[in-house]
Amino acid sequence: MWVFYALLSAVFASITAILAKIGIAGVSSNLATAVRTVVILIMAWGIVFLTGEYRGVAEITQKSLIFLVLSGAATGLSWLFYFKAIQLGEVSKVVPIDKFSVVITMVLAFVVLGEKPDLKTILGGLLIAGGTFVMIL
Repeated sequence: MWVFYALLSAVFASITAILAKIGIAGVSSNLATAVRTVVILIMAWGIVFLTGEYRGVAEITQKSLIFLVLSGAATGLSWLFYFKAIQLGEVSKVVPIDKFSVVITMVLAFVVLGEKPDLKTILGGLLIAGGTFVMIL
């Protein structure tokens, strides 16, 4: 089931890039990010309340809360830089560079999380990195 959700994520991420590029015309990239964030906030909390998952807030441990806050801060910075990049550059060039995060994430997963790299993962990461560098040239 995770593959299905990952594919949906990819589809909506691609749609996001196109809609954002159109929507950001004549708007500050920081303001555009803030508007987008409000929409995401409303959607996320709406789903949490509709599913009754809000009851689990009290069960979040301090460690989880710290890492979720740090993850949120990293997401915010990523979005701010992403919107500035698509405002200034071509989406078809910005997105592949942004997706280089896949390779960085793989390396961090090996180093920080102790996940075991295999030949397919390493080869795939090298191909993504190579493709990213071709797009930059």
